[in-house]
Amino acid sequence: MKSRTKAKAAIKFHSCHFPDGKLTNEQLERDLGLWSAAKILDRTGIAVRSVAAPGECASDLGFAAAQKLFSQGVCAPSDIDFLLFCSQSPDYFLPATACLLQHRLGLRTDCGAFDLNQGCSGFVYGLGVAKGLIETGVARNVLLITADTYTKYVNPKDHTVRTLFGDAAAATLIGAEEADTDLIGPFVFGTDGSGADNLIVHAGGMRHPISNETALVREYPDGSRRSLQNLYMNGREVLSFVLREVPKAADQLLSKWGCPIDQVDHFIFHQANKFLLEQLRNELNIPAGKFWLQMETCGNTVSSTIPIALQNASKQGAIRSGDNVMVVGFGVGYSWAGAMITIQ
Repeated sequence: MKSRTKAKAAIKFHSCHFPDGKLTNEQLERDLGLWSAAKILDRTGIAVRSVAAPGECASDLGFAAAQKLFSQGVCAPSDIDFLLFCSQSPDYFLPATACLLQHRLGLRTDCGAFDLNQGCSGFVYGLGVAKGLIETGVARNVLLITADTYTKYVNPKDHTVRTLFGDAAAATLIGAEEADTDLIGPFVFGTDGSGADNLIVHAGGMRHPISNETALVREYPDGSRRSLQNLYMNGREVLSFVLREVPKAADQLLSKWGCPIDQVDHFIFHQANKFLLEQLRNELNIPAGKFWLQMETCGNTVSSTIPIALQNASKQGAIRSGDNVMVVGFGVGYSWAGAMITIQ
């Protein structure tokens, strides 16, 4: 029997979608009364955040992103063998939002579908799952949708997080490609659940159900206001975690890849905020021209920041076929993940 060449997983196409609602720095200056619009931009790298409307869910954003992908003619819904939906703001506790999207997008009923409850590392986790599905022969075309509506978790009077987060979705087609070398990978992953309480929505799950008490808004010593149903972030601890673990993860990834850092053409890290990313860039001694900052017009969109940056860099012609890109996601969990991508 003639042996069959093993296919490699490759990123084929990205499409992104942003809700119509916008939150500008000028609005934040008026609402919070703490910093000027210019200072918010200088500190965060963000000028405008995309904001989902009341009743507009992550699945709605993900559906729109996928429809844009299909409209480009790169593939049809019938070509998708597996759907991965990455979000921490699902429509329901159950069923999985991936199942809802399978039906809404008109994918085949023999298409696999499940959710990944991951945040800022979720895109890279999704790439790892997609690679496994394709290179073990389970699927030839995997649709990875990342979508989050974190602004729905944010209290309007919590200055520690309101300046950062925006809502968005990205649809990424990962398909089988005949190649002699890996086009996605190697990978590194990491988890440290000891930091879970530093970036969390305390109430709403089975551990701490919603009640009148959890809805009570309290004022904290730093002047922020939130309830247990709102997003809480200990910025100092999260920064410490990122600066401790992400440089090590990048070094481990380079070691697995077997090439020095100057062989990497582009570095696209989770677009958390400008201050944090610049510290990472300096720590890793990455030239500014290779390091992407892509959050000014949308904010920190959690699981979608990396594919949004990849799409924008490709549209601008900065990333070309054959380029090697290091992607690293990190955040809530604590969780982190990195991968090397060769652009097709």
